[in-house]
Amino acid sequence: MNTTPTAPYPGSQAASMDQVVLDLLEGIAMQEMALSGILNAESQKMVTSFTMEGMDLNRLLELNDSAANMIHAAANLGLVLKDKLEFVTNNLPYTGNSGIADGGNPAG
Repeated sequence: MNTTPTAPYPGSQAASMDQVVLDLLEGIAMQEMALSGILNAESQKMVTSFTMEGMDLNRLLELNDSAANMIHAAANLGLVLKDKLEFVTNNLPYTGNSGIADGGNPAG
């Protein structure tokens, strides 16, 4: 039985299983980096707000609520990314000498 993935659309090349796994892990890492950038921007917004003229308590509280909502959304996305990573690593096929582990089972 041939287990090589087929090309998803005409003219594209089929990827090896190793490449598919690497692409999945790279995608998860890129999403983590984007999430980090969002949280960093949120912290910079908070720092900048403390130096702005005319910033009163009500505006600071609104800003704090906004930051709390963003952090909550980021935490939820972080959990989704963790689940994706666990799914990928727990479902890696064992193919012998390819270098891909089988989800941590040394017996294969």
